[in-house]
Amino acid sequence: MNKKAVIVLSGGLDSTTCMGIAKAEGYDLYPITFHYGQRHNREVEQAIEVGKYYGVADHRIVDLTFLKDIGGSALTDEKVEVPTEAEEGIPVTYVPARNMIFLSLASAYAEVIGATAVYTGVSAVDYSGYPDCRPEFIQSMEETINLATKAGVTGKNISVETPLISLSKKETIEKGLSLEVPYDLTTSCYNGKEAACGQCDSCVLRLKGFKEAGAIDPITYEI
Repeated sequence: MNKKAVIVLSGGLDSTTCMGIAKAEGYDLYPITFHYGQRHNREVEQAIEVGKYYGVADHRIVDLTFLKDIGGSALTDEKVEVPTEAEEGIPVTYVPARNMIFLSLASAYAEVIGATAVYTGVSAVDYSGYPDCRPEFIQSMEETINLATKAGVTGKNISVETPLISLSKKETIEKGLSLEVPYDLTTSCYNGKEAACGQCDSCVLRLKGFKEAGAIDPITYEI
């Protein structure tokens, strides 16, 4: 029986790179994508296209739109503007407890299908100050998952794999290009238009990464 991995797949550059890495490491891919009340559906749509590219047999789309009711982020509350300049401290695009929720549900899915790994594309280098992208959070979450699941207490631990955690955006892109990751199918823009804005923090970080990697970003931008 082939080994299985659950991939937290947003449709963005980092999570799609994780798909490529997990495939290269010999896993059968089981992506899980969350609709968490974000401003637009484009990233979910792109995640579906990425799943098709990799020929996955099962791609779960999970409704978490209650996070929009909670609010507290520029990504889930339309009253909060998406910033176009870097902010000090934790930016308003941070979604409260998002990765904790995502990893909890991804680990539940992993337990059900017998997966031994959950991949997530967090980076402690280019992470915009989000507290739930730090190595200490990931380590703590993995320990909690294996304390809280039947898999963990019966010796079938689930690992939380973060292959990008020590990589810059440039290094992530270089890794993805070496694995022929379909970056043309991804989106990073917070605004979710057909053409990326090129001005939000996420777009700026992505464009900078491609430039430093000496590569051309294959998606379309307004600017």
